[in-house]
Amino acid sequence: MKRSSSVIRRAVLATAAVALAAGCTAQAAGPGSGGTTGAATPPAGTTAPPATPTSDDKPSATPTTEKPKAKVLMKDGDENEQVRELQARLRQVGYFDRAPTGFFGTMTAGAVKAFQKKRELPQTGSADEVTWQRLVAMTHRPTADELKPSTTNKLDTPDPRCMTGRVMCISKESRTLAWMIDGKVVSSFDVRFGSENTPTREGEFKVEWKARDWTSTIYHTPMPYAMFFSRGQAVHYSSDFAARGYNGASHGCVNVRDKGKLAVLFDQVKAGDKVVVHW
Repeated sequence: MKRSSSVIRRAVLATAAVALAAGCTAQAAGPGSGGTTGAATPPAGTTAPPATPTSDDKPSATPTTEKPKAKVLMKDGDENEQVRELQARLRQVGYFDRAPTGFFGTMTAGAVKAFQKKRELPQTGSADEVTWQRLVAMTHRPTADELKPSTTNKLDTPDPRCMTGRVMCISKESRTLAWMIDGKVVSSFDVRFGSENTPTREGEFKVEWKARDWTSTIYHTPMPYAMFFSRGQAVHYSSDFAARGYNGASHGCVNVRDKGKLAVLFDQVKAGDKVVVHW
């Protein structure tokens, strides 16, 4: 009986030794063991899953494209009522320091650029859709007085010669023109005069003749809504005045920078009405 048990025990030990030598265990061999890395061989008749793609196999990323530029709504040289509203809204938030004129010149472009810089927008100086929407969100719809205020410059005391009849009362002191009837101011404008070399004459005159569309025969520059009062000198609209303000001067005429308001005055003034230019 003891002999039989001994034989059986030796047989079991021999079988275990063979199994260990063949590596038949439930645990995969670890790294450095000289065996496999644990990936099982697929059974016969099956297809192995595809290998993980390398960086060279990965599809290329979709190329990035630049964001389309915002549509420009108003730019240098434009002249319309939307520009007037732009100027009025810029004035509400402290970027435009004069009465709106409706003309988009260098001063308006500078104001737009300053607004864009503060809001970290592209500083183009033109009013595109993004700039306009940001400005509209920050401001209220301009009132009639904000769109067409009487004047940027404060009117001074009228010359006594302006207190009777129909008269364009023009002050070099306050740089204003007041359209007055029987001593009452009907409308007023900022104006600019001639330089030291080509001064605007002072005195009392009359409107000699008018021209809605006129070009200077001497300087070949446009003079819309011209009302002549003294040997070629006239009250007229000036796009240069609208764009550059008092950084320039006329050749002797009285420049007005608000074209829309001047058009109304042009229709009201008659030949023979008085013109007074004074200090």
